[in-house]
Amino acid sequence: MKFKNNSHAQIDFTIDVPYITFPVLSDIPFIQHGFSTRLGGVSSGNFATMNLGSDAVPDGDTTENIKENFCRIANCIGFDPQSIVVSKQVHKTNILRVDDKDRGKGIWKERDYDEIDGLITNTPNVTLVTKYADCVPLFFVDTKMKTIGLTHSGWRGTVMKIGKITVDRMQEEFGSNPEDIIAVIGPSICKDCYEIGHEVATEFQKVFSQNELNDILYDKGNGKYLCDLWAANRSVLSEAGLRKENIHTSQVCTACNSDLLFSHRKTGGKRGSLAAFLALK
Repeated sequence: MKFKNNSHAQIDFTIDVPYITFPVLSDIPFIQHGFSTRLGGVSSGNFATMNLGSDAVPDGDTTENIKENFCRIANCIGFDPQSIVVSKQVHKTNILRVDDKDRGKGIWKERDYDEIDGLITNTPNVTLVTKYADCVPLFFVDTKMKTIGLTHSGWRGTVMKIGKITVDRMQEEFGSNPEDIIAVIGPSICKDCYEIGHEVATEFQKVFSQNELNDILYDKGNGKYLCDLWAANRSVLSEAGLRKENIHTSQVCTACNSDLLFSHRKTGGKRGSLAAFLALK
């Protein structure tokens, strides 16, 4: 099944653990990818059912539930649950290169890193994992060098241009050419659902051109704005050197689809966490 009026993202409800895929990434033979929904897990209450929030176990869920949820979605997507490496997100711009030694960190093993909002690798069978409930997932695949990146970009990360920082790191670590990188802006809150105040709007106004701001901010008056994080990240990725035709937006809003996806805004913070997954085969 595709989301209504959307050819950029698909979801299969016939499997035990439905998850979202993006056709542009499904066409790349050497990767596996997916984005979780809130369906198919064992958590309950506000975390029903596929809660993947491994950093701090919320009141009402358990570590055992979260580990079982990771196992379930790993088995459905088709990667080894022991292969996952989970970020440690703090809305900063640190990007970590990981490899075989990092497999299992963040769920099966203790992490020896902190303040990491993006992960990159060129090692097969290492599954990158970042977590969400409205913020923007950024998937990166270098089709020539066969390297990947997965980055969490909330409004702070977007203003600090973490997407460009990820591309820069892929250049430094793997010799990637930005023109060879395909990027997907994953499920996250849309402009119509994301209202911000003057102070946050000012942060965008400091770093984006007026031409870019015409697509990013809509002034509602009274110090309130609607903010398009998708448009902002497209600008950031273009600045990083990606071809416009290689920048794809899933066009799936977490708040509009809160029956399928966790949304911090829609629930007032009473929710579980979604996760993005990306691996080289």
